[in-house]
Amino acid sequence: MARPKPWEVDDELWAVVQPLLPTVERRPRHPGRKRHPDRLVFQGLLFVLHTGIAWEHMPQELGFGSGMTCWRRLAEWTEAGVWPRLHEVLLAGLRKANALDFSRAAVDGSHIRAKRGATTGRSPVDRGRTGSRHHLITDATGIPLAATLTGGNRNDVTQLIPLLQAVPPVRGKRGRPRRRPDVVPADRGYDHDKYRRLVWDLGVKPLIARRGTEHGSGFGAQRWVVERAFAHLHRFRRLRIRWEVRDDIHEAFLTLGCALICWRRLNDAVVR
Repeated sequence: MARPKPWEVDDELWAVVQPLLPTVERRPRHPGRKRHPDRLVFQGLLFVLHTGIAWEHMPQELGFGSGMTCWRRLAEWTEAGVWPRLHEVLLAGLRKANALDFSRAAVDGSHIRAKRGATTGRSPVDRGRTGSRHHLITDATGIPLAATLTGGNRNDVTQLIPLLQAVPPVRGKRGRPRRRPDVVPADRGYDHDKYRRLVWDLGVKPLIARRGTEHGSGFGAQRWVVERAFAHLHRFRRLRIRWEVRDDIHEAFLTLGCALICWRRLNDAVVR
């Protein structure tokens, strides 16, 4: 039996995605060309995310529609807020399956090369080349909770509070939704008393290594999960190099990548 392609959408995933998509009614008069099926277009978006292929090179024989059709649908669904809602639904499923651990969170940033785009900057870690940065917060097991996008010249510490605030209210159990981890460990790049105070103000305990201290603080044993999450996230070739001019389109791919990682972890939790 042939192994399914990573961009193929099975019935279980489609049952989660379809209710989140906006409904578009055809006009009774002058309806125009029939709209390409949403499921095939969604597969086309996953194909672009996995392969990194340019929109104009979308293979027509796969049936996903033209590259422009997929791009327009991506922009339409992004404007409708589909991707954050999908991520939130999957996080709720993980919490319901007791696969989400809010006892602590891990944060980090990762530089990517940017060929185009508004939110870019000269990277201090890539010989001053133009780039962007992905910033990520995960739970204690490495499940992505939220991600942000900045220019390549932005310091990681500037995104510590935005990342904590970007974590959605995660439902899945009775009672109030969970939004904040108990503890957030971070490396010495986040060492700033101002941000320690701001983290405390959010009801989270900061465990941030001090500059000038020796290596081996022990935080690495807690933070490696976010580095592994970045490795999984950047297996999606569309996220390795930024080609999108519009920030919201690249952020859509970034959030979709986080959602797909959550979907895989949810399947693993159900199998166990």
